[in-house]
Amino acid sequence: MKILPSPFYTLFTSPISVVKMDYSFTEEQEMIRQSVREFAEKKIAPIAMEMEKTKEIPLEIVKGLAELGVIACTAAPEYGGVGFDAVTAGIVAEELARADPTGSIPVFFLIQASWGHVLNKYGTEECKKEVFPRVTKGEWFLGIATTESDAGSDLGSTRTRITPTQNGYVVNGEKMYISGVREAYTRGGGHVTIAKQTPEAGTRGMSLFYLPLHGQNGPTPGITPTYLDDLGREGISTGGFTIDNVEIPKHYLIGEENKGFYIVHEGYEFARGLISIICASAGLKSLENGMNYIKQRKCFGIPIGKFEWIQFKLAEHYTKLTMLKDLAFKAMYIYDQEQKGKAKRFEVSKAIAMAKMFAQEWACAAVDDVMQWQGAFGYTRECSDQCIWRALRSFGWAEGSKEIMRVIVGRELLGKEFISYR
Repeated sequence: MKILPSPFYTLFTSPISVVKMDYSFTEEQEMIRQSVREFAEKKIAPIAMEMEKTKEIPLEIVKGLAELGVIACTAAPEYGGVGFDAVTAGIVAEELARADPTGSIPVFFLIQASWGHVLNKYGTEECKKEVFPRVTKGEWFLGIATTESDAGSDLGSTRTRITPTQNGYVVNGEKMYISGVREAYTRGGGHVTIAKQTPEAGTRGMSLFYLPLHGQNGPTPGITPTYLDDLGREGISTGGFTIDNVEIPKHYLIGEENKGFYIVHEGYEFARGLISIICASAGLKSLENGMNYIKQRKCFGIPIGKFEWIQFKLAEHYTKLTMLKDLAFKAMYIYDQEQKGKAKRFEVSKAIAMAKMFAQEWACAAVDDVMQWQGAFGYTRECSDQCIWRALRSFGWAEGSKEIMRVIVGRELLGKEFISYR
């Protein structure tokens, strides 16, 4: 009788589990961490909660981030960036998430790091030379616009169209639930955008391109923005925009025509890894707040930190979030290895999805308990933890829902023939 290998043997000896990793950060990465931490503690933390009311990131903070070199940090030095890899970008995200309970600055960072990577890798020289110098200086905003009212995780339902012309392309459609619309439209910049070029080909007929909302000569004719009032992340805008016969030059195409669906997932996965790190870091920061509180707050004459129920919850949350952070950094390491040709694309997809799958749930659960420990104070605007919770809640769907993460992991374990939607 032939003995078949256990499915668990296959799972734990799969390529993702045998990718070798040096779990230490380099000396240069630790120096970057220290620089970002010092800036975040001195400049961001003292004013972060004010963004709940001002609804914007202070320009002096944006300028400070630009001076540190962390805006669109994945852009190459010849375009004004510093060429960070995924792991180093993760370090920056971790430190920013510790300092900003609103989540606004971490989101501002992660979007431009992720989609800066895509533009840097697949964009034309002319586009990169036009866009990156302004973005890395903090003058322009570089975002991502794939979502539509009826097309989120299902990109195949995208209705926006891009049509070739003699001089370039013309774009028509609408994007919704997009971060940084106000920043790009009023101050300058644009979004990496996807649209159908060959509709009958489905996802094989989608092209990726840079769409300026506000370029060298002011707001782009044909772009009409709308703004939404989000539950959290108040310092960075969310909204949408209609695109009415907007003409763009050929050099704004990112990658090849009709290959956008495949390219865009590289940006998604970069962003999902950063989101997982942000969730872990913000959750751990909230636990720090909680620990400081339960050591001091007394009930029945003793600190509530002595109560077993609270200690058990603390231990569980700390363990989960530490595991999450380690898994997320490992996933970003695999991302970097794939970029060097030392790992396969499916390894990246699976590792990133595994990290993001529980990131928002675990982080929100930890913060929710911290708020509970603080009683009525935890429900007030003066409590930064409620602010953390509202920011974290958005990551249950941002850059790919937690449900889709489960689909991705299942697909990579069982094979594409087991995809439920086919």
